[in-house]
Parts: sequence; C-alpha cells; structure tokens
Amino acid sequence: MNTGSDRETNESAAGAAAGSAPTGPTAPTAPTAPTAPTGPTAPTAPTGPTAPTAPTAPDAPTGETAAEEAPHVSKAPAFIKARRSLHLSWQVGVFVVGLAVIGAGVAMLVLPGPGWVAIFAGLAIWATEFAWAHLVLRWTKRKVTEAAQKALDPKVRRRNIILTSAGLVIAGALVGFYLWKYGLVLPWDIKDQ
Repeated sequence: MNTGSDRETNESAAGAAAGSAPTGPTAPTAPTAPTAPTGPTAPTAPTGPTAPTAPTAPDAPTGETAAEEAPHVSKAPAFIKARRSLHLSWQVGVFVVGLAVIGAGVAMLVLPGPGWVAIFAGLAIWATEFAWAHLVLRWTKRKVTEAAQKALDPKVRRRNIILTSAGLVIAGALVGFYLWKYGLVLPWDIKDQ
C-alpha cells in the first residue's frame, strides 16, 4: 500500500527518471516488498493509485491554417474604419479599383498581356476588404498549388512528355505533308488544283 510519502517519492523518482529535478523535500524511501514472479498467464495488478492526468489543450494552429481560420479584417487604416461613411466610401473605392484591374485582366485574355495575373491581382485587391473575395482567393491559391504538385508528379510528367512528343511528331508530319504537296505557298494563296 502506498502512503502519501511513498507517492511523493514515486513521483519524484519518476520526475528524476524523466530528466527533471524533484521539487520539494523528499521523504526517505521505505523498502519495497519483493514482487511475485509473473508468468505468461499471471494477470498484472495495478501497482498503486494513479494521479489523474490533466486534459491536454488542442494544438494551436500554426502557419497557413492559423491565417485561414482567422476572421477577415479590413485592411483600411484605423482612422478610416473609425467613421462608417468614410469606411463605406473606402470599400466602394477598393471595389472599383479591383473591378478595373479584373476587367483589364479579362481583356488581356484575348489581347497581349498577362491576363490571369491581372485577374488574380484584382481579386487580391478585393480580398483586402471583402471576406468573400478572400475566400475565393484562398480557394484559388489552394487549387493552383494542388495543380502544381500534380504536375510535378513523375507519372504525370512522363505522360505529359509523351503526349507532347506525339503531338509534335503529328504536327511535324502534317507540316511535312503540306510542304511536300504545296511547297512554300501560303494556304490562302493555293489555287484549285
């Protein structure tokens, strides 16, 4: 039977075994009774009362997950957020600027220029003020990252290289046939033959 002083001794011995120094005075240890030999069929008995363990706190989110779970906060300066009408006009201005950048990006999809970059830049401008745009931008970033990881997969890379090579061989064969048949004549200059 363990007494209070035995329990302190056991706890301090366990603490010393774990690498920490015992705290507080320790009572002299009493001799322990010899243990009975245990066989394969002998049940093991508890050796004494165990101290209840404290519930562990959930791990604190770190990195990107902490940013994902945090509520969306406006990036407007404090003096603008202090006045409702000024903050509303700030949000309208951010919306108009973001819309203009996204409109330019959509135009650049058919015209020369970095269309997708401009669209994502406009979305990032919106995400400074609007929670829905922040969620869309985060979803887009996750999908782009997943696509990049998938593209780096050796099996997918091998398949893409094989398909690209086959496409280039077919395109080369078609160009070669055209040159053999018509020579260096442009398609719209070919007369009926």
